[in-house]
Amino acid sequence: MTTRPCFHCGEPADGEPPITLELDGERRYFCCRGCQAVCETIRAEGLGGFYQYRTEPAVTPKQLTATELSRIRELDHPLVQKSFVVPTKGGEEAELLIEGITCAACIWLLEHHMAKQPGVLAFSVNHSTQRARLAWSPEKSRLSDLLIAIHELGYRARPYQADDAEQALKAEHRTTLIRLAVAGIGMVQSMMLAFPLYFELVSDLSADFIAFFRWFSLLVATPVVLFSARPFFRNALRDLRSRHLTMDVPVAIAIGLAYTASAWVTVAGGDEVYFESVCMFTFFLLLGRYIEMQARYRAGLTGNALAGFQPGVATRVEGGDTDVVATHDLRTGDTVRVRPGETLPADGVIVSGQSTLNEAALTGEYLPETRHPGDRVHAGSVNGENPLEIRVIRAGAQTRLSGILRILDRVQADKPPVARMADRIAGTFVSRVLILTPLVWVGWWLAGADNAFDITLSVLVVTCPCALSLATPTAITSATVRLRRLGFLPTRGHTLESLNDVDTVIFDKTGTLTRGELSLIATDVTGSMDASDCRRLATGLERHSEHPIARVFHGGAGHTVSAVTNHLGGGLSGQWNGTPVFIGHSEFIQQHTHAIPPDLPRGSGMEIWLASDKEWLARFTLDDEPRADARETIDRLRAAGIRTLLLSGDRSGHVEQIARQLGIDEAIGQASPEQKLGVLEKLTADGHKIMMVGDGLNDLPSMAGAGVSVAMGTAADLTQLKADAVLLNGQLIQLVNAMEASRLTRRIIRQNMAWALGYNVLALPLAAAGMVPPWLAAIGMSLSSLVVVLNALRLGRERTARQPDSRMVGAPTTS
Repeated sequence: MTTRPCFHCGEPADGEPPITLELDGERRYFCCRGCQAVCETIRAEGLGGFYQYRTEPAVTPKQLTATELSRIRELDHPLVQKSFVVPTKGGEEAELLIEGITCAACIWLLEHHMAKQPGVLAFSVNHSTQRARLAWSPEKSRLSDLLIAIHELGYRARPYQADDAEQALKAEHRTTLIRLAVAGIGMVQSMMLAFPLYFELVSDLSADFIAFFRWFSLLVATPVVLFSARPFFRNALRDLRSRHLTMDVPVAIAIGLAYTASAWVTVAGGDEVYFESVCMFTFFLLLGRYIEMQARYRAGLTGNALAGFQPGVATRVEGGDTDVVATHDLRTGDTVRVRPGETLPADGVIVSGQSTLNEAALTGEYLPETRHPGDRVHAGSVNGENPLEIRVIRAGAQTRLSGILRILDRVQADKPPVARMADRIAGTFVSRVLILTPLVWVGWWLAGADNAFDITLSVLVVTCPCALSLATPTAITSATVRLRRLGFLPTRGHTLESLNDVDTVIFDKTGTLTRGELSLIATDVTGSMDASDCRRLATGLERHSEHPIARVFHGGAGHTVSAVTNHLGGGLSGQWNGTPVFIGHSEFIQQHTHAIPPDLPRGSGMEIWLASDKEWLARFTLDDEPRADARETIDRLRAAGIRTLLLSGDRSGHVEQIARQLGIDEAIGQASPEQKLGVLEKLTADGHKIMMVGDGLNDLPSMAGAGVSVAMGTAADLTQLKADAVLLNGQLIQLVNAMEASRLTRRIIRQNMAWALGYNVLALPLAAAGMVPPWLAAIGMSLSSLVVVLNALRLGRERTARQPDSRMVGAPTTS
């Protein structure tokens, strides 16, 4: 059978019976009624040209569910619109994010389709950002109706809301573009006036014409210097006041000297003016900075991407009624309702409902996790398939997501030693250049050179240490953002640099190498029931207890057990189908059954027995199992030549067992916090560079004694606060990724430093020798900075290791 593609979306359209439509005398096939309906809408509006000019298939339209429709209707609420709608001439305006755009024809279709909707004043889409500007008259149409019109074509639209930092960045971006445009126009105009004189294309010019050209060039260059070059002067003045020399000082001096000297010659008379050079290197310097700004923004180095995970409004539940409120108005104790697909507005505890949550914003783990009533949940997580009601514990700036944002800001502001060293080198270099530059001018002036001033300008511009100053911070920031996406959050500026020196990794056991919770690892049948029935009977008994052991059985289906009694320190008893049943440790069972205990070899974990009054039914073995990626992590650390050590306060037998199971080099059990610290101090005295990974308050002393301390994402708040990094998603393999990223970061920093220093060392003698004109010096400096930034941005794209399987070992087995 021949496969026919859907005329609208390109998917196979071989349904029985086939969905067809007669268009322009030709039969067209569709994969679903949705594609057929969209095609009919497009044809009815006279927009059939979409199919003629598109270069990619359209998206398959999806029917809006009742929940999705309700969420769209909520956007008509004045409180919700307050966060993203602004008044405009004749109506209101909103910025939307459009999903599903595949080519330019999609934009053409959307713009023409929306132009036909009632009340729409303007609608335009930016292809590169996929953002749309919608202006409409609220008297003629509701916002939700217009968004539904977009959804009818198969596209998805939602409000786009930028945070304050991104708004400031956009304003800076817009201003820089204007400054660049002014400098570019000035450069072109001044070069048009200087070009004929350079190449002697116009000879025998009278003094009046030369004066006219100079005065016109002064008029062109003045806005370039006063507006376009203003950031250089402002930053140079700041640096001089703080006595900290940066690249802006020689740039400002060069521009100021060239402009002032040229203006003096224009007014008082003289031989040379440098207006075209002023405009040219102002333009190229601004162009270099603009490209750097764009590259940094595209790589997400501002860290603003996380802020977008915090919703602006929430649905608060009060006495059975619901009300839409601003997220920052939520208080501890409030109950909020979160529908499927919505983002949690605050940290809290699930009161009712069970659903899966995508916590990628917090942990970097892309697979959703199932959450039940009583589980802790965090702002920024996206709800899956079922509605939830959550009691707020922390809101606003107190949420865990806000804490991560603050940590990122602190890390990016905290300069590591290598960055401070680069700043010192740059400051020293600038001071030497400022001393050398007048000496160069004096030397050429004494030699009688006519272009002594040109050479001096070139020396000032070509030696600006832009690349040197950018070499380290861009690499550190790019690597930090990359690791945060993987779930490894550095909390100190020195963390990434210190990771490179680690030769010994020390692990705590419970909650670090292991999951920190009991799980059922084996079921041994000893009676007349099969393993499945034994587990269901155990679940029926244990659901009446909140003991940590009982929680192991809470997730499954269970038999109905009545008259359940909790025997403290022993176990549980109850009635099932008229038979007394019991679950607990072996001594408790022996007290309540007449049967002889079965002779089974002792396992390695905790044993829980199930019995009736006449027979022992089953033995359940529980244990705290290693994390799924623990073995792989240890293997990769050992392959890298890094020693591993297990240091725990638990009983030594279990510690040694876990160490053997994972292949750890050395294990020490039953260690007090003081003993742990003593082990670290001895290793440090022997010259080892240590990373300590733990999760409990008892690990704090030893973590403080390590070169790098890493807290698990489930650790106590104080432990995370004191640690140098937090493993947000609990994936130990990210420790290896972080160490690999540290080595790669150091290599790229060295490359950047070598390039920046090499460029300046080579360019300085060439400029001092008069071989580099001022405009070429500006181009060279800008290209040097761009090379450094693009090299550093490779860190953000580097995939240091694959994501491990998130499934944990220790699933129940039957023997």
